[in-house]
Amino acid sequence: MASVSTPFPISLHPRIQIQSNTIRSTPLKFRVFKIKASGSETPQTVTPQTGPKDLPIRSLPGNYGLPILGPLNDRLDYFYNQGAEEFFKSRIRKYNSTVFKVNMPPGGFIAENPQVVALLDGKSFPILFDVDKVEKKDLFTGTYMPSTDLTGGYRILSYLDPSEPNHAKLKSLIFFLLKSSRNRIFPEFQATYSKLFDSLEKELSLNGKADIGGPSDSAAFEFLAKAFYGVNPADTKLKSDAPSLITKWVLFNLHPVLSLGLPKLIEDPLLHNFRLPASLIKSDYQRLYEFFLENSGDILVEADKLGISREEAAHNLLFATCFNTWGGMKILFPNLVKRVGRAGHQVHIRLAEEIRSVIKSNGGELTMGAIEKMELTKSVVFECLRFEPPVPAQYGRAKKDLVIESHDASFKVKAGQMLYGYQPLATRDPKIFDRADEFVPERFVGEEGKRLLRHVVWSNGPETEKPTVGNKQCAGKDFVVLVARLFVIEIFRRYDSFDIGVGKSALGSSVNFTSLRKASF
Repeated sequence: MASVSTPFPISLHPRIQIQSNTIRSTPLKFRVFKIKASGSETPQTVTPQTGPKDLPIRSLPGNYGLPILGPLNDRLDYFYNQGAEEFFKSRIRKYNSTVFKVNMPPGGFIAENPQVVALLDGKSFPILFDVDKVEKKDLFTGTYMPSTDLTGGYRILSYLDPSEPNHAKLKSLIFFLLKSSRNRIFPEFQATYSKLFDSLEKELSLNGKADIGGPSDSAAFEFLAKAFYGVNPADTKLKSDAPSLITKWVLFNLHPVLSLGLPKLIEDPLLHNFRLPASLIKSDYQRLYEFFLENSGDILVEADKLGISREEAAHNLLFATCFNTWGGMKILFPNLVKRVGRAGHQVHIRLAEEIRSVIKSNGGELTMGAIEKMELTKSVVFECLRFEPPVPAQYGRAKKDLVIESHDASFKVKAGQMLYGYQPLATRDPKIFDRADEFVPERFVGEEGKRLLRHVVWSNGPETEKPTVGNKQCAGKDFVVLVARLFVIEIFRRYDSFDIGVGKSALGSSVNFTSLRKASF
């Protein structure tokens, strides 16, 4: 489950052990594995790239402009005049610096103070993970926090700083959720996504294209409900309504920092100045809440043991499953199809050969051990998370006076100042990554590739680190990476290659399959 601080994102936590009990399935056989979760409270250690020790101290460039007008101008540039990426790149060129002062949306009557210090390179960005130096309280979505009326009146785990007593309890509960689902992940994923691709093939044959968005959203919730809670949502009062209910609820949480593609004169006053009333979706949210309260069984028993009320636990399970995990999959899976689709047929053939040969040499079984042997498959997933992280924004408030280093200079930041990082620029830093603005499928293969993984930070922490109750790294980091690999595996055990069409979406990309060439070897 990503942190969309973001967001994006939960993960299989942390140490995975394999044992040899086998579940048989057609056409693949799945080996059950055990997961042990660490509850260590040791804060995460972040090791940024080393560089010159005596960088010059430089005054923070940039300015916030006049009250009201400055934040408004920056917001219009960010959403409409330039777009997020050019918004930051143009200011990097203007100030000759990857660290500078700027206003971040939404401002207006939603966020009282839009002023941040932007960190836009791979060296300054990691300070946002250091909970000894930055506070994460109420900063999950940025310079504003959505009303707790959208989460049952509770401040959810994503909005808690590790220093708050409830943080360790609630994160431990999410670790328990992940651990308790370990035996269901492989078989439920294969069953759900095999059905998804069967339906996409039918749509493609009828219409000449197949939109992955809606069907993938439905498949994601069905898989999560079955894997985490052992229940098919179709057999509950939710039926097939969950994706539409969640999408509407996410919009009410994130509308201040989204663009839906409407005309500027309509969209900006509607979405970016005032909060949409939570009362408009109260009944929708209640349906989701009742699903989690009624189907969380042993997880709520564990909440009792941890000293968490069942009501608070159910609201947190809803958020972790629907916002963090489902929301992350909603963005990540179409992005994977887009990036791998654009990588070309030769990359497709290499992936298909690797995946099928490893499964064959493993006796037809797909296990964690087999997946670890799929070097190109793993690299493709990490490259997608580097190139287009599901949650682009990270925030933190300086706990004390700090000196922050970019590659070229040092900057003094005062206690209480808001720090902001736009992750796609940090993870496409040309001083860290060769061909940084290219999608390189094999980037993380081999020893050099492994060394670079510490700069893949989509999970609110380095890929080489583990989430603990003492940090803010996504609890479901390893789970997200695993299901992304399973998704790529499901594609290339079925197809030699595919073609796509790509459009824009408020969350992630809109992707259509325009051809699916079935496995020929």
